[in-house]
Amino acid sequence: MPNAPDGRPAPRVGLLVTCLVDAIRPRIGFAAIQLLEEAGCIVAVPEAQTCCGQPAFNSGGTEAANGLARQVIAAFEPFDYLVVPSGSCAGMIKLHYPEALAGDAVWAPRAKALAAKTFEIMSFLVDVRGYRPEGRSLAATGTYHDSCAGLRELDVHTQPRRLLAAVAGLEMTRLDGADVCCGFGGTFCVKYPAISNAIVDEKAAAIERTGAELLLAGDLGCLMNMAGKLNRRGSPVRCFHTIEVLAGMADGPAIGEEA
Repeated sequence: MPNAPDGRPAPRVGLLVTCLVDAIRPRIGFAAIQLLEEAGCIVAVPEAQTCCGQPAFNSGGTEAANGLARQVIAAFEPFDYLVVPSGSCAGMIKLHYPEALAGDAVWAPRAKALAAKTFEIMSFLVDVRGYRPEGRSLAATGTYHDSCAGLRELDVHTQPRRLLAAVAGLEMTRLDGADVCCGFGGTFCVKYPAISNAIVDEKAAAIERTGAELLLAGDLGCLMNMAGKLNRRGSPVRCFHTIEVLAGMADGPAIGEEA
Protein backbone atom coordinates (compact mmCIF):
# COMPACT_ATOMS: atom_id res chain seq x y z
CA MET A 1 0.00 0.00 0.00
CA PRO A 2 1.40 3.45 -0.88
CA ASN A 3 2.23 5.88 1.90
CA ALA A 4 0.79 9.33 2.54
CA PRO A 5 3.14 12.35 2.36
CA ASP A 6 3.71 12.13 6.14
CA GLY A 7 4.91 8.55 5.85
CA ARG A 8 1.79 6.93 7.28
CA PRO A 9 0.09 4.19 5.26
CA ALA A 10 -2.46 5.80 2.94
CA PRO A 11 -6.00 5.06 4.19
CA ARG A 12 -8.57 3.71 1.76
CA VAL A 13 -11.52 6.12 1.73
CA GLY A 14 -14.92 5.36 0.29
CA LEU A 15 -16.61 8.58 -0.84
CA LEU A 16 -20.39 8.75 -0.52
CA VAL A 17 -21.14 11.39 -3.13
CA THR A 18 -24.77 11.98 -1.97
CA CYS A 19 -27.85 12.20 -4.17
CA LEU A 20 -27.90 15.99 -4.43
CA VAL A 21 -24.22 16.27 -5.34
CA ASP A 22 -24.56 13.53 -7.96
CA ALA A 23 -27.66 15.06 -9.54
CA ILE A 24 -27.17 18.80 -9.02
CA ARG A 25 -23.54 19.70 -8.32
CA PRO A 26 -21.06 16.93 -9.30
CA ARG A 27 -18.18 19.40 -8.97
CA ILE A 28 -18.47 19.03 -5.18
CA GLY A 29 -17.70 15.34 -5.60
CA PHE A 30 -14.62 16.11 -7.70
CA ALA A 31 -13.50 18.68 -5.11
CA ALA A 32 -13.87 16.04 -2.39
CA ILE A 33 -11.72 13.57 -4.31
CA GLN A 34 -9.05 16.21 -4.91
CA LEU A 35 -8.84 17.24 -1.26
CA LEU A 36 -8.84 13.67 0.04
CA GLU A 37 -6.02 12.73 -2.32
CA GLU A 38 -4.08 15.83 -1.27
CA ALA A 39 -4.55 14.63 2.31
CA GLY A 40 -2.82 11.37 1.39
CA CYS A 41 -5.83 9.11 0.92
CA ILE A 42 -6.64 6.50 -1.68
CA VAL A 43 -10.18 7.39 -2.78
CA ALA A 44 -12.84 5.16 -4.32
CA VAL A 45 -16.43 5.95 -5.27
CA PRO A 46 -18.35 2.66 -5.05
CA GLU A 47 -20.80 2.26 -7.92
CA ALA A 48 -23.19 0.36 -5.65
CA GLN A 49 -23.85 3.40 -3.47
CA THR A 50 -27.37 4.79 -3.35
CA CYS A 51 -29.31 7.28 -1.26
CA CYS A 52 -28.37 6.98 2.42
CA GLY A 53 -32.07 6.59 3.26
CA GLN A 54 -32.44 9.79 5.27
CA PRO A 55 -35.62 11.10 3.51
CA ALA A 56 -37.39 7.79 4.06
CA PHE A 57 -36.17 7.54 7.66
CA ASN A 58 -37.31 11.07 8.51
CA SER A 59 -40.71 10.46 6.90
CA GLY A 60 -41.43 7.23 8.74
CA GLY A 61 -40.56 4.86 5.89
CA THR A 62 -38.63 2.57 8.21
CA GLU A 63 -38.44 -0.51 6.00
CA ALA A 64 -37.35 1.46 2.94
CA ALA A 65 -34.75 3.32 4.98
CA ASN A 66 -33.39 0.11 6.48
CA GLY A 67 -33.08 -1.48 3.07
CA LEU A 68 -31.06 1.46 1.81
CA ALA A 69 -28.95 1.41 4.97
CA ARG A 70 -28.03 -2.24 4.43
CA GLN A 71 -27.03 -1.50 0.85
CA VAL A 72 -24.80 1.42 1.88
CA ILE A 73 -23.21 -0.62 4.67
CA ALA A 74 -22.37 -3.46 2.28
CA ALA A 75 -20.87 -1.03 -0.24
CA PHE A 76 -18.67 0.87 2.22
CA GLU A 77 -17.62 -1.51 4.99
CA PRO A 78 -14.50 -2.70 3.07
CA PHE A 79 -12.93 0.79 3.38
CA ASP A 80 -10.92 2.27 6.22
CA TYR A 81 -13.20 5.31 6.26
CA LEU A 82 -16.49 6.49 4.78
CA VAL A 83 -16.34 10.23 4.02
CA VAL A 84 -19.30 12.41 3.00
CA PRO A 85 -19.45 16.04 1.77
CA SER A 86 -22.66 16.50 3.74
CA GLY A 87 -23.28 16.68 7.46
CA SER A 88 -26.84 15.43 7.15
CA CYS A 89 -25.97 12.27 5.20
CA ALA A 90 -22.94 11.61 7.41
CA GLY A 91 -25.12 12.09 10.48
CA MET A 92 -27.66 9.63 9.12
CA ILE A 93 -25.01 6.93 8.79
CA LYS A 94 -23.09 7.71 11.96
CA LEU A 95 -26.00 8.22 14.34
CA HIS A 96 -29.18 6.82 12.82
CA TYR A 97 -28.05 3.61 11.11
CA PRO A 98 -27.25 2.03 14.50
CA GLU A 99 -30.61 3.26 15.78
CA ALA A 100 -32.58 2.06 12.75
CA LEU A 101 -30.97 -1.40 12.69
CA ALA A 102 -30.69 -1.90 16.46
CA GLY A 103 -33.10 -4.83 16.42
CA ASP A 104 -31.31 -6.69 13.62
CA ALA A 105 -28.79 -9.16 15.05
CA VAL A 106 -26.90 -9.40 11.77
CA TRP A 107 -26.86 -5.78 10.65
CA ALA A 108 -26.70 -3.90 13.96
CA PRO A 109 -23.00 -4.65 14.59
CA ARG A 110 -22.19 -3.87 10.95
CA ALA A 111 -24.02 -0.54 11.25
CA LYS A 112 -22.06 0.34 14.40
CA ALA A 113 -18.76 -0.57 12.77
CA LEU A 114 -19.46 1.63 9.76
CA ALA A 115 -20.71 4.46 11.97
CA ALA A 116 -17.41 4.46 13.86
CA LYS A 117 -15.45 5.19 10.68
CA THR A 118 -17.87 7.65 9.05
CA PHE A 119 -16.94 11.34 8.84
CA GLU A 120 -18.13 14.57 7.29
CA ILE A 121 -15.35 15.64 4.93
CA MET A 122 -14.14 18.81 6.64
CA SER A 123 -14.08 17.05 9.99
CA PHE A 124 -12.13 14.19 8.42
CA LEU A 125 -9.59 16.49 6.77
CA VAL A 126 -8.86 18.38 10.00
CA ASP A 127 -9.51 15.91 12.80
CA VAL A 128 -8.25 12.70 11.18
CA ARG A 129 -5.73 13.79 8.55
CA GLY A 130 -4.49 17.11 9.94
CA TYR A 131 -4.84 18.55 6.44
CA ARG A 132 -4.19 22.17 5.51
CA PRO A 133 -4.70 23.42 1.93
CA GLU A 134 -1.52 24.75 0.33
CA GLY A 135 -1.23 27.32 -2.42
CA ARG A 136 -4.89 28.32 -2.45
CA SER A 137 -5.90 31.93 -2.94
CA LEU A 138 -9.16 33.74 -3.52
CA ALA A 139 -9.54 37.50 -3.43
CA ALA A 140 -13.04 37.73 -1.94
CA THR A 141 -15.03 38.27 1.21
CA GLY A 142 -17.04 35.36 2.53
CA THR A 143 -19.33 34.33 5.34
CA TYR A 144 -20.12 30.87 6.70
CA HIS A 145 -23.41 29.16 7.58
CA ASP A 146 -23.33 26.19 9.96
CA SER A 147 -25.71 23.56 8.63
CA CYS A 148 -27.83 22.03 11.38
CA ALA A 149 -26.91 18.34 11.06
CA GLY A 150 -23.19 18.94 10.69
CA LEU A 151 -23.12 21.29 13.66
CA ARG A 152 -25.50 19.54 16.06
CA GLU A 153 -24.98 15.89 15.19
CA LEU A 154 -21.28 15.88 14.24
CA ASP A 155 -19.81 18.96 15.95
CA VAL A 156 -18.56 20.45 12.68
CA HIS A 157 -17.82 24.07 13.55
CA THR A 158 -14.16 25.00 13.90
CA GLN A 159 -12.93 22.69 11.14
CA PRO A 160 -14.29 24.60 8.09
CA ARG A 161 -13.15 27.91 9.58
CA ARG A 162 -9.67 26.55 10.16
CA LEU A 163 -9.46 25.31 6.57
CA LEU A 164 -10.78 28.56 5.11
CA ALA A 165 -8.26 30.56 7.14
CA ALA A 166 -5.53 28.93 5.01
CA VAL A 167 -6.93 30.42 1.76
CA ALA A 168 -4.87 33.51 0.97
CA GLY A 169 -6.88 36.65 0.22
CA LEU A 170 -10.17 35.27 1.53
CA GLU A 171 -11.58 37.51 4.25
CA MET A 172 -14.29 35.88 6.35
CA THR A 173 -16.97 37.97 8.03
CA ARG A 174 -19.20 36.85 10.87
CA LEU A 175 -22.77 35.84 10.05
CA ASP A 176 -25.29 36.69 12.78
CA GLY A 177 -27.23 33.54 13.53
CA ALA A 178 -24.76 31.35 11.64
CA ASP A 179 -26.01 28.39 13.69
CA VAL A 180 -29.70 29.07 12.96
CA CYS A 181 -31.53 26.77 10.52
CA CYS A 182 -31.86 28.00 6.94
CA GLY A 183 -35.37 26.55 6.68
CA PHE A 184 -34.57 23.65 4.34
CA GLY A 185 -34.63 20.71 6.73
CA GLY A 186 -35.01 18.08 4.02
CA THR A 187 -38.73 17.28 3.75
CA PHE A 188 -39.54 20.07 6.26
CA CYS A 189 -39.57 22.64 3.44
CA VAL A 190 -42.12 20.52 1.58
CA LYS A 191 -44.36 19.85 4.57
CA TYR A 192 -44.23 23.40 5.96
CA PRO A 193 -43.42 25.69 3.01
CA ALA A 194 -44.67 28.92 4.60
CA ILE A 195 -42.56 28.42 7.73
CA SER A 196 -39.58 27.35 5.64
CA ASN A 197 -39.86 30.44 3.46
CA ALA A 198 -40.05 32.76 6.47
CA ILE A 199 -36.96 31.17 7.99
CA VAL A 200 -34.86 31.40 4.82
CA ASP A 201 -36.02 34.99 4.24
CA GLU A 202 -34.56 35.96 7.63
CA LYS A 203 -31.41 33.99 6.85
CA ALA A 204 -30.97 35.74 3.49
CA ALA A 205 -31.34 39.15 5.11
CA ALA A 206 -28.68 38.24 7.68
CA ILE A 207 -26.34 37.07 4.92
CA GLU A 208 -26.79 40.32 3.01
CA ARG A 209 -26.03 42.36 6.13
CA THR A 210 -22.55 40.82 6.30
CA GLY A 211 -21.58 42.54 3.05
CA ALA A 212 -19.86 39.32 1.98
CA GLU A 213 -19.53 38.35 -1.66
CA LEU A 214 -19.66 34.62 -0.99
CA LEU A 215 -21.83 32.39 1.19
CA LEU A 216 -20.13 29.13 2.14
CA ALA A 217 -21.53 26.07 3.87
CA GLY A 218 -21.07 22.31 4.07
CA ASP A 219 -24.41 20.95 2.88
CA LEU A 220 -25.71 21.33 -0.67
CA GLY A 221 -29.36 21.19 0.39
CA CYS A 222 -28.92 24.22 2.63
CA LEU A 223 -26.92 26.03 -0.04
CA MET A 224 -29.56 25.42 -2.72
CA ASN A 225 -32.25 26.76 -0.41
CA MET A 226 -30.31 29.89 0.52
CA ALA A 227 -29.06 30.47 -3.03
CA GLY A 228 -32.61 30.29 -4.34
CA LYS A 229 -33.86 32.84 -1.84
CA LEU A 230 -30.88 35.17 -2.42
CA ASN A 231 -31.42 35.00 -6.18
CA ARG A 232 -35.12 35.81 -5.80
CA ARG A 233 -34.19 38.81 -3.68
CA GLY A 234 -31.84 40.02 -6.40
CA SER A 235 -28.84 39.61 -4.11
CA PRO A 236 -25.32 39.55 -5.62
CA VAL A 237 -24.11 37.02 -3.00
CA ARG A 238 -22.79 33.84 -4.64
CA CYS A 239 -23.01 30.44 -2.95
CA PHE A 240 -20.43 27.65 -2.90
CA HIS A 241 -19.83 24.47 -0.96
CA THR A 242 -16.81 25.15 1.25
CA ILE A 243 -14.76 22.37 -0.32
CA GLU A 244 -15.15 23.97 -3.75
CA VAL A 245 -13.25 26.99 -2.40
CA LEU A 246 -10.69 24.78 -0.66
CA ALA A 247 -10.07 22.90 -3.89
CA GLY A 248 -9.67 26.11 -5.91
CA MET A 249 -12.92 25.57 -7.80
CA ALA A 250 -14.71 28.83 -7.01
CA ASP A 251 -13.96 30.33 -10.42
CA GLY A 252 -16.96 28.78 -12.14
CA PRO A 253 -20.74 29.18 -11.80
CA ALA A 254 -21.98 29.42 -8.23
CA ILE A 255 -24.80 27.23 -6.93
CA GLY A 256 -27.99 28.32 -8.67
CA GLU A 257 -26.11 29.91 -11.57
CA GLU A 258 -25.66 26.79 -13.69
CA ALA A 259 -27.07 26.95 -17.20
